[in-house]
Amino acid sequence: MEGSGNDPVNAGMTPLNVMRFVRAFWRRKWIVLGVAVLITGLAALHTLRKPKVYAASTSLIIDVTAPRVLDSEVKEVMGEERSNYWFNKEYYATQNEVITSRAVSTRVVEKLGLQHDAAFLGLSHIQDEKERMQAAQGGDAAGLLQSRIRVMPVKDSRVVNIGVEDLDPQRAALLANEVAEAYMAENLALRLRTTESATQWLEERKVELEKASKSSELTLYDFKKREDMLSVSPESRKSSVNDRINTYEQNLTQVRMKLAALQGRVDAIRQLQKSSPTGDETWAEAVPGAGDSAIQEFKRRYIEQRAVCVELSERYLPEHPKMLECNSKLGVVREDFVRSLNNVVRKAETELAQGVAEEKHLLRVLAVARDEAFQLGKKQIEFENLHREAENNRRLYELVLRRLKDIELSGLLRTTNVRVLDPARPNFMPIQPNVRRSVMMALIFGLVIGCGVVVLLEFLENTVRSQADVEEQLGLAFLGFLPSVEGKAENGRERDLYVHNQPKSSVAECCRAIRTNLLFMSPDKPFKTLVVTSSGPQEGKSTNCIFLGVAMAQSGNRVLLLDTDMRRPRLHKSFGVPNDVGISSLVVGEGTLDKAVKSTEVPNLFVLPCGPIPPNPAELLHTQAFADLLKAASEKFDRVILDSPPLNAVSDSAVLATRCDGVVLVLRAGKTNRESARRALRSLADVQATMYGAILNDLDLTDGPYRDSYLGYRYYGHPEESKDGVASS
Repeated sequence: MEGSGNDPVNAGMTPLNVMRFVRAFWRRKWIVLGVAVLITGLAALHTLRKPKVYAASTSLIIDVTAPRVLDSEVKEVMGEERSNYWFNKEYYATQNEVITSRAVSTRVVEKLGLQHDAAFLGLSHIQDEKERMQAAQGGDAAGLLQSRIRVMPVKDSRVVNIGVEDLDPQRAALLANEVAEAYMAENLALRLRTTESATQWLEERKVELEKASKSSELTLYDFKKREDMLSVSPESRKSSVNDRINTYEQNLTQVRMKLAALQGRVDAIRQLQKSSPTGDETWAEAVPGAGDSAIQEFKRRYIEQRAVCVELSERYLPEHPKMLECNSKLGVVREDFVRSLNNVVRKAETELAQGVAEEKHLLRVLAVARDEAFQLGKKQIEFENLHREAENNRRLYELVLRRLKDIELSGLLRTTNVRVLDPARPNFMPIQPNVRRSVMMALIFGLVIGCGVVVLLEFLENTVRSQADVEEQLGLAFLGFLPSVEGKAENGRERDLYVHNQPKSSVAECCRAIRTNLLFMSPDKPFKTLVVTSSGPQEGKSTNCIFLGVAMAQSGNRVLLLDTDMRRPRLHKSFGVPNDVGISSLVVGEGTLDKAVKSTEVPNLFVLPCGPIPPNPAELLHTQAFADLLKAASEKFDRVILDSPPLNAVSDSAVLATRCDGVVLVLRAGKTNRESARRALRSLADVQATMYGAILNDLDLTDGPYRDSYLGYRYYGHPEESKDGVASS
């Protein structure tokens, strides 16, 4: 669709312009201010009617640990070190919870009897004593006090302020001091309860561990008695057995070394014995140990006797008595010598046999000692288990006993880690209600609510009300607006000719502005034929068509108004001309254009009525005869303006838009629905009609939203022009 600044079909899908809401806020500023004033007034009234609340606070110093009276070795149940930053932080947070706990509040309530205090419970307005007592019994004084306690730690210090709010300043100070005292008492009671609980538990454990210690010691004694370990410890017996084993192993090593030497000696003797000739016993001289003095003496005697026998053999024959005697002596000496050598060999074999027997004996004794060591090792393991169990039980018993004594001693202390720094004093300046703050917050809240109402109204607003709606929501060029003229004319005909009768009025000026804007829409190719239509009925298209025709006729142009609304024609009534011959007659060939055109009381303005209402208006406008009629009219007149039916009602306007130079859409301010206008624009876009723009009709300049925007047009014209508005048709 040509001629529009934006796409009217998709205009509703564009993002909301910020300026739209700025203008909306400005137009509806009295709504915003009214809501703000209303909410502020209600808040102020409510605040002033609220009872006054007073506050008092007590300052405490809370140390991490209580003063240490006893030795450092005596530790309390809750006396562990708290040097860690996060641990200290959790500790102080815990103390804050203790201060606001129900236990502390209950202490204060019971001490002061607040459960029967009607003023504290807020029951003073009940006059009946019985009824007031029943209400007090059903109340929760501890919970009420708990809700009024405020803990305010001082940053980067150990100081904590305990604040209490109440309707009485004296009672607020009393409650603050009593809460501090109750907190210190609860803190001490908590420590005592913990100490008592720990003492009871340790007493039970002490009895159990004492029995267990005695039982384990008796078991250990029975074991030592049974295994004969009363006088000698298992370690000593194990050491003794180990010494014996070491001795046996050393002796066995020596015996085996000796056996190796003896075995070598015997083997050497046997080898010599095998290698010597039979009957020759001299081989034994090579045996180790054959060189002792006795054997050497036998050898010397044997050699000497043999030398004597040799010497005698040189002088005597073998059978000589001396030779026989000498040989006999030689044999005796030889036998003694051989016997001595054989004794050496037997001695070696005997020593070998003795060594073997000794080795077997040592192995048997060593095995017995090792078995004894193994048995002793098992017994030692059992002994150590029993001894360890007895030691553990004794150590646990001593530990529990020592801890029990420490707790009993520390439980006698009544020191606390909390000290009062400044007691509470009555403060007669109420903290609530804060009228200034409440009024300021209510004002801000009211402004926000007012703005929200404006935004809601803006979102709910679905009609075309201003130039911004025409341009931003519909995407059309804004040709101008026409103020309301109702109330300025006595009847419909006088209203339609209002611009002619009142040429200096604001309505006439607006019409001339629209005429100028239309002419500037296409200065190189001015329009000849123009369709004036609307999206629905009763939006003022006929009146605007007449106003526009009068304005163009006043500029010197010959203007023809065509009443193409063949369902509800009205132009003949506005100008008081007959409707017997008109467009429908000319299209079917009855009559001529010159005879059908009627002059009006407005110079240069002519009108061609509709004529008899046809049964098929849309088909009639589609004919070539109507096209020829429109062409002939445009040749005879400077401007031809067609008053067409609404676009959304019938399709006649869409047909006419295709046969004319352009279309002007009339929108009734505050009445025309945006969706209805968009639907009409889509109909024109479907036939590719040229869209010049839109006229905002029936604009009430006295209405709030338009009073400031169109202030320059108000009462423009004759001074006697009325302020009242009349809806145009």
